[in-house]
This record gives sequence, C-alpha cells and structure tokens, in this order.
Amino acid sequence: MTETTGTNPGILLVLDGWGHAEPGAGNALAVAETPVLDGIRTKYPATLVEASGEHVGLLPGTVGNSEIGHMVIGAGRPLDYDSVLVQRQIDTGGLRDNPRLTEALDALAAGGGALHLIGLVSDGQIHAHVDHLHELLSIAAARGVERVWVHAVTDGRDVADRTAGHYLGRVEEFFATTGVGRLATVSGRGYALDKSGDLELTAKVTQAVADGDGALARDYVQVLAGAGDGDVWVTPTVLTDAAGEPLATVRDGDAILFANFRSDRIQQLADDLVKHLAESDVRILSLTQYATTADIPALVGRADASGGLADQLEAHGLRSVRVAEQEKFEHVTYYLNGRDERRREVEEHVRITSDEAPGYTARPEMNLDRVADAVIEAAGRSDVALVAANLANIDVVGHTGDHDATVKAAEYTDGQVDRILTAAAATGRWVVLVGDHGNAERMSKPGPDGTPLPYGGHTTNPVPAVVVPAPGQVLPDALRDGGSLADIAPTVLALLGRPNGPAMTGRSLL
Repeated sequence: MTETTGTNPGILLVLDGWGHAEPGAGNALAVAETPVLDGIRTKYPATLVEASGEHVGLLPGTVGNSEIGHMVIGAGRPLDYDSVLVQRQIDTGGLRDNPRLTEALDALAAGGGALHLIGLVSDGQIHAHVDHLHELLSIAAARGVERVWVHAVTDGRDVADRTAGHYLGRVEEFFATTGVGRLATVSGRGYALDKSGDLELTAKVTQAVADGDGALARDYVQVLAGAGDGDVWVTPTVLTDAAGEPLATVRDGDAILFANFRSDRIQQLADDLVKHLAESDVRILSLTQYATTADIPALVGRADASGGLADQLEAHGLRSVRVAEQEKFEHVTYYLNGRDERRREVEEHVRITSDEAPGYTARPEMNLDRVADAVIEAAGRSDVALVAANLANIDVVGHTGDHDATVKAAEYTDGQVDRILTAAAATGRWVVLVGDHGNAERMSKPGPDGTPLPYGGHTTNPVPAVVVPAPGQVLPDALRDGGSLADIAPTVLALLGRPNGPAMTGRSLL
C-alpha cells in the first residue's frame, strides 16, 4: 500500500544529454526551437549542476556519462566510478598483483595458451580507456604470456569519428613497447556494444573473435579503408597472415579478458561469447563487475551505491513508476536503484520497445510520444508518488554526430515535455527536470591533427536543473548554486516531504 499522507506527488524527468553551453558553432541545443525548455529555466526555480569529473566520482576532467549520472542522481552522493577504481588499482600496483589475473596468466604461461583482450580502443573514458590495454599487456608480458591477441572495438562516439586509425596505431605502439600482442579482430562499436537486443549484430563479433569467421583483412589500415559508415560501424573483421588464414581463434586453454570498465554495452557481447564457448575450456574474466547473465569473475569490484532514492521510497512505502525506451531502460531502473537488480514491490517498470529499426537520424523522435504517454498515464494515478522517466532523444541522436538530426531530437523533446508539464499541472504534480550529462551542446571536436570533426560524445559542461511547482505550491525563487547530480535525490525527497537517507551526502537544491 502506498503511503500518501504528507506526500506531494511529482515527476522526475532525466533529459539525457541535456547539457549547457553558450550558443556557438556545434551547439545543437542553442539552434533548436525549444520554447518550453528555454522558458521554464527563466520562469521557475532553476540552476546549473555539475555532472562530470570528481563532482560525480569520476577522474578530474572526465566527461560525464549516463551510467554514473543516473547512479549519482539515485544515490544522492558522488560514487567512485569503475574507471576511478581501475586507475587506483593500476597506480597502486594492485592490478599487477590481482590474484584472479595472476592465476589466469600463470596458467596461460605454463600451458602455452593465449590471452584475448576485448575492449573499446579510445581514450573517451566513458566505456574504456586505451591505456588500460597497455597496462594489461605489460602485466601479461611480465607473467610470461607470449601470445596475446587484442580484439579491438573502434569508437567514433566517445571520441571524434574517423579517429580509429590514431587509436589502433597507439595499440600497435603498445605491442612494441611491451613485447607482446597483436591485433586479431577489429569491430565497430555499433556491433560489439549493441544494447538494443539485436543479437545478429553481436553474433558477427562473437564469430569473428571466437572462430575467425567474418570479413578478412591484412591489417587495420585495410579495415578502416573500407569503413564507409565511420568508426561506429566498422564491419567485424578478422586479421589474417600472409596465407590469408585468421591470425587467432579462441582455443581450449585460452583466456578472455573484457577490458571495458563500463558494463552496460559490453555485457550483451560477453553473454553471447560465454554461450558460444560453453563447451570449450576457456577462462573468461572482466576488468570490472558486469551485470551479465553469465557469472564472469571481475578483477576490480564496484562502489556501494545502496541507501539512495529507491531505498528511501521503499522505506516510506512510496510507489514509483519508471519509464524509458529500451536504450535507457536500465538507467531509470538498475542504475537509478544503485545497481540493484531487484524490482521492489513499490516499483513499476515500463519499458518502451519498438519493432522498427533504430534509424536515429531518420527517426530522431524515436518513441518519445509513447514515453510521454506512459508518464502521463502514471501521473494520473493517485497511488503513484513519483514517476521517474528518461527522455533519451537528445543523447541517443546526439551520439550519431548528426547536428541537424540532433536539433530535431531536441525539438521533439521540447514538445513532449510540454505535454508532460500540462499533465503534471492537471494532476497536481511538481516536476524536476535535469540532464544527466552534456552532449548535444557540443557536436564537433578537434581531431588528432586539430581539424574539427563531427562529435557525438559527452562533455564536461554542467547540466540544467529545474523545478516546476505543482499548482499552488510555493517554492523559492531560485535553486541553490554550486550543486551537482548528487543533490537531485535530496531535492526529490524534499519535494515528496521525506528526509534524506543516512547514506546521502547531497543537499536539496531548494
């Protein structure tokens, strides 16, 4: 039973990729016609909050991302992100002495097995960092592993597109400096990091990595020469020897290590590879803890994110409804809940799916109307204290690097926010709107040689936070400055008429 006494019901809208920057070249949000989003920032209490770097538990200067953004929004405190924990282990030497890693490498050295490293090859610091590959290669060399194969995933989103050659060149330099390693396969992240559930994309990478089955090329230069659709959609390609035979396949006695520190986009491939190799004698590890169906031992643990918004809603018996499209569904459930997989009795989850191919540039509206419909329906229920939703368009379309499509995505978002605000007023609800990280306010970035290139990645810019009061609700004229995403859960709880949880260090913005 939902506890309604003393509760002012509301809506939490996370506008994914809604960052703030002054108008300028490449700022799609400044170009877009968004009268509602612009207007509420001047009419209602608003501020800018930090969503990157140490403010949310990332390394200083590191761009924010959806995973840490939603975790910190939910936890009500900064959390040491997985990338920080990995770097700490590298800096202290803990990774070199990690018992799971040393045991696996020593077994490979003794038995002549090969180590297969799979990961995103860039320094975008969202899903992975190429320097972590260098450390893993160094450790493998020090433990006497002679055969190390790198299955590279090209980026084009977290870094500028058409820069894969630069990063693959760095990996080749790592091979030279450590004395071990060769590229075995190259695949675009559109295939390797799919999270839409399209297993046909994933299977192409699995077959290339495990069986050497796929397009063939002599080196990465030849691979990239045929990548007409950019780094994201590099066809999974197997590198060959002079005779045209695959350089590497996964064999009994080998080990696989997934080198991404962020799990949500690599776990579909990880599960598929585990299933594909179920009858093989292959040890499989991950750099950090993944939310996979398969039990994959991790080298580095994760921060405790419990005691946040979801736990407080449960403690007070307040029902919430979570709404998002497939691409961001985990963010308003699993990540907002502190990486807790259980669905609480006071939670309802609404996942918006579609039979249509994503086609984000052709359909920048995605399924936003259906997301808004679900939010409005939940807002009309008297037993629901909080509706929490992710509006994905600005970020998902922004990741394509297509400026014009991102402008349209922002305009569609503005129209649906208008619908939600109208419904909120009609049902007596307040609304908190906040970005989880920047993206669409910067759609170009200098490449390695300084030439501006389309950019679909995240930024270190602050994000807007706005509170639209319920009819008749009295709020301060402005929100507190100097805040971060860690202050959103305390703000929501204050609006609900409930105290912070004891684990929260954030403060209400009111």
